[in-house]
Amino acid sequence: MIHVAELLLMPEVAAGATSAVLSAWPLPVGSHFKAGDILAILETEKAVVDVEAETDGILHTHLVVAGTNVGIGVPIALIGAPGEEITDSTATLKELGYHVGVEVTNIQESGPAPIACAVATPPTNGERLFASPLARRISRERGVDLSNIVGTGPAGRIRRKDVDAVMKTLSVSTATTSPAVSSTIIPGAVRQEIPHTKLRRAIANRITESKTTVPHFYLRASMKVDRLMAMRAELNQDSVVRISVNDLLIKAVAAAHMRVPSLNVIWTPDFVVQFTTVDISMAVATEQGLVTPTLRSVENLSITDIALMTKDLTQRARTGSLRQNELEGGSVSISNLGMFGVEDFAAIINPPQASILAVGGIKLEPVVIAGEIALGQVMRATLSVDHRPVDGANAARWLQTFVNLIESPIKILTW
Repeated sequence: MIHVAELLLMPEVAAGATSAVLSAWPLPVGSHFKAGDILAILETEKAVVDVEAETDGILHTHLVVAGTNVGIGVPIALIGAPGEEITDSTATLKELGYHVGVEVTNIQESGPAPIACAVATPPTNGERLFASPLARRISRERGVDLSNIVGTGPAGRIRRKDVDAVMKTLSVSTATTSPAVSSTIIPGAVRQEIPHTKLRRAIANRITESKTTVPHFYLRASMKVDRLMAMRAELNQDSVVRISVNDLLIKAVAAAHMRVPSLNVIWTPDFVVQFTTVDISMAVATEQGLVTPTLRSVENLSITDIALMTKDLTQRARTGSLRQNELEGGSVSISNLGMFGVEDFAAIINPPQASILAVGGIKLEPVVIAGEIALGQVMRATLSVDHRPVDGANAARWLQTFVNLIESPIKILTW
């Protein structure tokens, strides 16, 4: 139970996240809540996250306006025990170390007018360093140390204009001490500068980390898919749920992982984690960028279950309504660009997963069947593998198993 009033802080909703948008307050001020009730709804660049109450209590005060981008660890509400009365919320907040300031933030790269809200900042190095979330974000992006900035806001609060002023000083200093560099912009060229979205920054940071810290190696294979396509056509004749090629590929990946469990792993600094069930992430392209929702225990799902789940996850990925737990986990991803006419490509691993399968389109090509040359449907795939937990021979064995499953597709359904 909550015995005294306390501050509800913005949780770290995803690994490495520095902020999240508080999109809605389901409960009004003064509401009594039970353990497990949803106190706030948050949005990251990829998912929607519910903040659940850990104990029974009462919601005394909202400290931020719905629609605000809030830094991790920043107080968002004042809560207390059931029946606990707070006659002076301002005094209570001060006792808890919360200092009210006003900062204008905007949760979108472009959109509605900025929102004014009260915010506070968590302690730093044993002392309270007061800075708005917007100032903190800009300082991180520009590599500015906030401890060296004197704030001009209320109670010495550091605001955006304070960071901008320091950046202007640094720019002048650099211009007078550094040699001139040529611009990469062609004079007179017509161009448009598109600001980075939060999702695009997240994608850039993640793939840069992966490509620079994970030792990738690649294995490629071609496979005849005439029998796979014939089986798919037969499955769809009487099925209410339409089965896609990708659904069959996901099921085949799960079957291959069960047959070659040395690929069903992730790398951690202290040990390799090997799983007994197969969770598979699938790449979904949205207008905002790439997201990878995860299907759980695919080895136990029917092909119809997989089709229903992939359709649901794809639709919610494109509307931005995935939950955070649906974007976590998995030991392998699958990325299929065949629908865009791509024949062959290699994908970057999504850490801490150990591999990603990149699948190209299906083409009619000359193939050898029973010693005779004929036209057949051919698909190419590239397996990108993390060499730390997986050796080349095991990866080759996995890819051979996958090809055999695709070329004898009834085995996919009978696993």
